[in-house]
Amino acid sequence: MAELLLSDKPLTVLSLNALLEYLAQTQINGLERLSEVEIDLESTAMGLDITARRNLELTETMRNKEKRGSLLWVLDRTKTAMGKRLIKAWLEQPLLSPAQITLRQNAVEELYSSPQILDELSGQLTGIYDLERIMTRIVYGSANGRELRSLCATLKKLPGLKAVLSGCEATLLQTLDREIDSLEDVAQLIDESIVDDPPFTIREGGIIREGYHQELDAIRHDMNGGTELVAAVEARERERTGIPKLKTGYNRVFGYYIEVSNSYKNQVPEDYIRKQTLTNGERYITQELKDLENRILGAHDKSVALESRLFEEIRRHVAAQLSRVQAAAKAVAALDVLASFATVSVKNDYTRPVINLSGKLYLKDSRHPVVEALLQDAPFVPNDVDMDMNDNRVAIITGPNMAGKSTYMRQIAIITIMAQIGCFVPAAVAEVGIVDHIFTRVGASDDLSAGQSTFMIEMSEVAEILKHATANSLIIFDEIGRGTSTFDGMSIARAVLEYVQDKKLVGAKTLFATHYHELTELEAILPGVKNFNIAVKKKGDDITFLRRIVRGGADDSFGIEVAKLAGVPEKVIKRAKQVLNDLEHGEGGEVPHGTAERFAEEPIQLTMDSVDGEVLQKLRALDVNTLTPIECMNALFELCNMLK
Repeated sequence: MAELLLSDKPLTVLSLNALLEYLAQTQINGLERLSEVEIDLESTAMGLDITARRNLELTETMRNKEKRGSLLWVLDRTKTAMGKRLIKAWLEQPLLSPAQITLRQNAVEELYSSPQILDELSGQLTGIYDLERIMTRIVYGSANGRELRSLCATLKKLPGLKAVLSGCEATLLQTLDREIDSLEDVAQLIDESIVDDPPFTIREGGIIREGYHQELDAIRHDMNGGTELVAAVEARERERTGIPKLKTGYNRVFGYYIEVSNSYKNQVPEDYIRKQTLTNGERYITQELKDLENRILGAHDKSVALESRLFEEIRRHVAAQLSRVQAAAKAVAALDVLASFATVSVKNDYTRPVINLSGKLYLKDSRHPVVEALLQDAPFVPNDVDMDMNDNRVAIITGPNMAGKSTYMRQIAIITIMAQIGCFVPAAVAEVGIVDHIFTRVGASDDLSAGQSTFMIEMSEVAEILKHATANSLIIFDEIGRGTSTFDGMSIARAVLEYVQDKKLVGAKTLFATHYHELTELEAILPGVKNFNIAVKKKGDDITFLRRIVRGGADDSFGIEVAKLAGVPEKVIKRAKQVLNDLEHGEGGEVPHGTAERFAEEPIQLTMDSVDGEVLQKLRALDVNTLTPIECMNALFELCNMLK
């Protein structure tokens, strides 16, 4: 363990031992090639627990578990399997080092600003096979000829990649250029030894290219040129014996033989061995013919055996280059992800964020990248964010359901993640102070198998957040306390809000969406707390969500109006208004005994004053069938003026 610098990490040693034991039992061989250990400390990456990843839909949607609709779906324009794995890893492990993030940003910006380089790079990345998977199969001895040819085709693309990178100025791009070994010697070996279209298995033969191995070429000549060799023996024997009608043949009983007619039996040499008597002649064999037979008939088996041995040697030689290929594969994957970031940023008009340790979170005209991508016809309404470690730590957000509170909070968290993985972000201006953890408490459902109710799950998640959050964290609370009674829920919500606001306890940047309007009073009580709401336009009983975040608390929750928008029957809406009116006036919302009374149709009453009566008389007197369009318009204009 001293060589691996793990002497002072006993738990790491135990974990490594368990991993190696598992690999030894399941993989059998190849462990001797493991030469280094990379320790991934939590301090190098943002903390994102499974709850945050699920709620923010980083790699899959919550409802259908699909990639479409996730942040990965928006950002992933990678060309290789290696890049697809790496972009997911980067997305789940945002960086904490501004220097490392800036290296990625510089690379993305150079590609973003150079469409020609980006196009050339994308073209070179297209068609690159999965080097990591192929090398794994080669190392474990399970790769076939086709996979070696795939490796060769990929290696031939590496010089082109290096040529594109040679003109780049970004430090990370130059580093990747140096890390990509063109591996021309490996490509040349495979090209010279393996045929262009090899069979699926070695047993089929024909996998080694002609001219690669002299002995194999001779065996193949015997196998493919057997007829010529037998014909040559026949010509020599005719000349040696003087028998003009001597001929050679083959059957499964005797193999190759020489046949002589009865008229020439006296001229047969002594070294001929008689094997069969025919009506018209005799059949003989010779030692030369038997040797030739063994040589021809055994050539196929020898060819397959020799090809297998040669293929194993080639595969072992390629496997010995594992570290070189792995380094190149790692660099290609990183290059693929950076090119993907640049492509998406260009397409979606993203902006390079300023990354620092200020603790600020300032976004001008920020947008939710996934919702924006899913919107077909309507433009996404952008919003601003201005949070810091002092006077703007906690944002209490009120407003009706469906207005966009959850979308707004999620987009802030998602933009923070995008910034810390090195990607550009959907905003006009962005400044992101490094966030060490993102915590989310958004929605819940019963877990019957674990015996947990919705409220129990909610409180468990809140407890975890309060236990692990720091001043540099970003917390999203969406409707804390709604799983219990109103007063209990409001009390818990307020206590949690006061706890995370307190710098001595947590002091984290917090987005707190709630329907408890009483909490808006905390702005005047607690430092760092600000009220925001979703702007709503109300006209009569109809409401329109403007999707804009504005300062101040909401005047109303618009719950009944939202129910109306959702398609709740009109009778239920009217009854809800009656109950609400009673409750607001302290009448307790008394319930009539019968259904007919509760949901009775209101009688239509026409109560008109004198003006309304005149308008009604004029309407009754009009005969629209006799009026011209102009006269109709004039009459309507006159009636409107009377009502005004």
